[in-house]
Amino acid sequence: MISHPSRHCTVELQALPSRIGQVRRIVSAQLRYWHLDPLIDRAALGVTELLTNVHLHAQPDKTCVVEMELLLDRLTVSVRDHDPRLPVVKAAETLSSCGRGLAMVAAVSESWGARPE
Repeated sequence: MISHPSRHCTVELQALPSRIGQVRRIVSAQLRYWHLDPLIDRAALGVTELLTNVHLHAQPDKTCVVEMELLLDRLTVSVRDHDPRLPVVKAAETLSSCGRGLAMVAAVSESWGARPE
């Protein structure tokens, strides 16, 4: 039986390169606290890629919110910014050394998506 059916953690930040490592450590520590160690690497990679997208592409500013929610047996990790544009996954043939962030998020996630707020 799960004693805490819902757990929640939110971090608001500027998506700057210097902050991304800090948020990775926060995500890792929170997942350790929730005893979800097997998910740490995938969640930290996903958050890194999403925050990098905010840093590179979000307009009008780089302010965003990282949110983690454990509801029963499902962990949801999200990044919300103020840009009204939705992210676009680049086609495989156009992938080079950059532009692979959302493809990597898809690879480490059971499912992913984007929605306007």
